[in-house]
Amino acid sequence: MEVTGQEARFKAMFAEEAEGRLAILSELLLELERDGGDQDLLSSIFREAHTLKGGAAVVGLAEVQEVAHAIEEVLAGLRSGGTSATSALVDALLGAVDGIRELIPAVLAGDDRTAEAGAMVVGLQAAISGTPPPAAVQAAPPPDPSPAAPSPKAVASLPRRSRRKTIRLPTERLDELVRLVGEASAAALRVGRLVTDRLGDEPVGVPELHELTRALESLQERTLQARMVPFGTIAEPLRRASRDLARSLGKSVELELSGQETELDRGVLEQVADPLLHLVRNAIDHGIEPPEARLAAGKPAQGTIRVHAMQLGSEVVVTVADDGRGIDLERVRERAGANGDSLVGVGDEEALYAIFRSGLSTAATVSDVSGRGVGLDVVRTSLAAVRGRVEVHSEPGAGSEFRLNVPITLAVLPCLLVETAGRRFAIPMHSVVSAEAAGWTEDWVEGQVVIRVRDQILPVSDLAVTLDAAAPAEAPGGDRPAVVVASMTRRHAFQVDALLGQRSVVVKDLGRLLPRLSLLAGAALEPDGSILLVLDVSGLVDRARWIRSSGGAAGAPRTAAPSAPAGPPAPAGPPSVLVVDDTAVVRELERSILEEAGYRVRTARDGREALAALADDAPDLVVTDVDMPYLDGLELTRSIRSDRGLAGLPVVVVTSKAADADRRRAMDAGADAYLVKGDLDQRSLLEVVGRLLGLAVPVAGEARR
Repeated sequence: MEVTGQEARFKAMFAEEAEGRLAILSELLLELERDGGDQDLLSSIFREAHTLKGGAAVVGLAEVQEVAHAIEEVLAGLRSGGTSATSALVDALLGAVDGIRELIPAVLAGDDRTAEAGAMVVGLQAAISGTPPPAAVQAAPPPDPSPAAPSPKAVASLPRRSRRKTIRLPTERLDELVRLVGEASAAALRVGRLVTDRLGDEPVGVPELHELTRALESLQERTLQARMVPFGTIAEPLRRASRDLARSLGKSVELELSGQETELDRGVLEQVADPLLHLVRNAIDHGIEPPEARLAAGKPAQGTIRVHAMQLGSEVVVTVADDGRGIDLERVRERAGANGDSLVGVGDEEALYAIFRSGLSTAATVSDVSGRGVGLDVVRTSLAAVRGRVEVHSEPGAGSEFRLNVPITLAVLPCLLVETAGRRFAIPMHSVVSAEAAGWTEDWVEGQVVIRVRDQILPVSDLAVTLDAAAPAEAPGGDRPAVVVASMTRRHAFQVDALLGQRSVVVKDLGRLLPRLSLLAGAALEPDGSILLVLDVSGLVDRARWIRSSGGAAGAPRTAAPSAPAGPPAPAGPPSVLVVDDTAVVRELERSILEEAGYRVRTARDGREALAALADDAPDLVVTDVDMPYLDGLELTRSIRSDRGLAGLPVVVVTSKAADADRRRAMDAGADAYLVKGDLDQRSLLEVVGRLLGLAVPVAGEARR
């Protein structure tokens, strides 16, 4: 199945995951031979083989799927008691596992291994019946047991294992390591404070404590580096996507990539991947003109899109620039008005950022590529998830430039510490434009306070009032510092009582005990044991602008804080889908299909994790596999149907099981739809999901705008 030219990526993901699953299969089969097969062990082996088969079916590796299915048949006989786990049978299963290990890289390289796969299947079928396999598939006879050294020929026949330079490691372990190192660093700070309070010595004067602090700082830096991946891992797939789209539109486009060696956190990089793809596709569809139009305008027939990544301090800046027609502001204003969102009286710069609003598209007609107003909304949503921002510059007839600014990592953030209303807060430095000391000049525009910063007039609000913190009466003025911050699309200034300096803080999530708070990005532990709240700049700016537009006091003189306003109503947003599958490549594929169609998607690795996600925030629909550890898809579906609050939630089962009996069991459990992985394609999944949600089904295979 092709998904925006990323099939090679999914096959590579499958190969990486299959390596681990084959190793687990080998270990479980050895345990089967050693201890005999109880039902739990056989179920575990069957689940691994079934997951391997499902992943192979999804990415189109028919030979691997065929052998994995034959392994399933053998295991089904063992589970039913019709076959016993003899050494010969385990030998055949281990041989098939080794065969799959060799098949995967060969098939990915384009080799035709149909005959080899067929021979493995015949060998497994012969093992079930207890008859010797045909001569062509018989294993070589074992060497004559002898204390003498094996012959060179025998040595050459042994499998060779190259020394690995890398190991697979779940990202959760790295996250836990980062967390523990951060806690150790915080504990060292508390020890330093204790030394100062009780002994009167400065921490730097205690050699052992100084050495401990230095070692922890080095350890923290190394653990963060372990999460870093080069930007090029997502930049290269853009070449295929841009080529295919340009050809389909009859345009000639050259994609120039630079800065692929720039590294950033894997979690941040994954969030940047989709916005980057949408921006490149948007540039090809909306920006680059057809060859004849470019020639008439005095441009070369071939358009150019440049994607460049570079590190600037604690953030990475990714630029997507084209030499196309630029953004038609009049068209943006016209379409915004048609959507009931008038831009009358709004300056050109602010009107430019209206292109990121959900549902707004400048396309004349709805097509497979654009017209739905989803693409740039995805950019906004994805950047908000990593506290990033975007800057847009456009010149009519000359082209457009989008600059994505994202933090290198979200685990440890350099922050500016400020004090307001007697409390300290941290503002991530990648969102701080400048910190204006006392003495700045304020003005009043249309009855509201503004500040002039570098020839730019910006709204200014009192941080304490925006946070609804109690504060003594105080008149506004330039005798208090102001911090200028940038959200994803806007800049805003906030008055504070004091600037306390910069510090890197280990940001912790607020956890599931608290609801999602739009003004807070997380919290950090201070050396004295107190909690330092880290502010979310996007939420802060939105709250300040809402207060100002509603006539609140955010920009007025500070008095006793008013009662907390309800805040701007949250937009309904696109429907949300929870994808549940224990195979990473299947999860990623289904996620990509659904997100490409405009859905908001979360994932879970098994039924138990899915139930926790449902308790946290119920989606609009669930897509689930059947065979999974801990809690399978049928039990998950029954749990959903038995919950009064979730009983009406649509459930789509996507599985490798194609038998009518399996389909009936899923429907009896309460599933609304049943799809087989081997027959799954992009259109069928989107049609089923759209039908169950009562939506118009988008055309599969292309990004929506």
